[in-house]
Amino acid sequence: MTRRFRMLVFGVVMLLIAAGGLVVVWAQHDDEEPVTILGTWTAKQAEQFEAVLRDFGIPFRYQGTAAQREVLLSKVQSGEPPDIVIMPGLGELAEYADRDLLEPLDGLYDPRQYGAPWMSAGSPSGHAYWVPVKADLKSLVWYREGEAPGTSPAPLRSWCIGMGDDGASGWPGTDWIEDLVLQREGPELYEKWALGKGGEKWWRSAPVRDAWKAWADLLGQDERAAERALLTDHRGEPDGNGLLFDGPEGCALEHQGSFARSFYRDDAEHARLTDSAPLLPGGDGRVRGHEVTGDFAALFSDRPEARELIERLASKKGQQKWTDGADVFSANRQVTREGDAVEAGIARRLGAGPRCLDASDVMAPAVRDAFYEAVLLTMARTAAGRSPGIAGILGDVQKVQDAQSARGAGSRAAPRTVCSTR
Repeated sequence: MTRRFRMLVFGVVMLLIAAGGLVVVWAQHDDEEPVTILGTWTAKQAEQFEAVLRDFGIPFRYQGTAAQREVLLSKVQSGEPPDIVIMPGLGELAEYADRDLLEPLDGLYDPRQYGAPWMSAGSPSGHAYWVPVKADLKSLVWYREGEAPGTSPAPLRSWCIGMGDDGASGWPGTDWIEDLVLQREGPELYEKWALGKGGEKWWRSAPVRDAWKAWADLLGQDERAAERALLTDHRGEPDGNGLLFDGPEGCALEHQGSFARSFYRDDAEHARLTDSAPLLPGGDGRVRGHEVTGDFAALFSDRPEARELIERLASKKGQQKWTDGADVFSANRQVTREGDAVEAGIARRLGAGPRCLDASDVMAPAVRDAFYEAVLLTMARTAAGRSPGIAGILGDVQKVQDAQSARGAGSRAAPRTVCSTR
């Protein structure tokens, strides 16, 4: 029920009261209006999430969509945002907070239960505007049981790659670039690039340019494979078991986060993982850190029911229920996770440094989108047999970064740090 509609109902109720009509049911229904939640989880994971929420005893209505950015923007522009949004884009949440559209979460959870880098992404204002309610590990390569990869960079034909996504095509390519920068240069430089800190034109710098070139050279090994990757959904076919198991002939490795097991469905038990560093192009094989990502809950509403739901979901008890009831991981340090060897490997890496938040997630939306587009343009040119024109591509992203930096100076809510070495 929208706010304007509630006022209309209230007016009708008052008229009916005056006429002696029956209105008690309407008034009670309005008091029990469900908490609206917008997230990215769909299908089985949405069902598992809803099962956790039902245990809280708070009426809710959950909407899961892969086009979350567009759906949220539409709702905000219409003046009817959800009570709660759950999303990985901290840069996007920071912009909403700067526009005074988010409610602080101060006092709704114990920050001591969450370690860095999750809570090091807090705001300079001193308020907490988001809390991680799900964690995932990146800087991983998945392979099929019994087909362990070697310890040297793998050729393009070995990789299962897809750039397609309903609302954010290109992000799997940004994961490649980010991982290359992290493994080649280490957490300190990675953080400066992700946040645009230090006065450097990072997109035009040698570390970013060289990482981009290494990735472009990999794509250039096979133009047809590059074209196929550009046109392929990162999840594989809708009814399939993911790219690793249903991909093109010869594909045996997938550079993907820990959430990839949900794509593999019936074959998930046959998927194994290893660190990405030795298999990335042009590196020395040393693991200098792991990218991590999270789904962060934020409040657009100050309704008591919405605040209580956040409080329950972020608590140790709520996170333990979520972890136990679904194939997910928590950033809450008090939550335990039992599982197989693969899950134990993910949990161990999530709990040890260096760990860096996904760079594109913390970038301002305009820079993030330019990053996505640059990845797609690089692939398209390579697939067409043309030079990718890396200098020009990165120069265009730098222009977006410069404009954003000039406009967003003094942001109250932008993340301050990205990496933790503890």
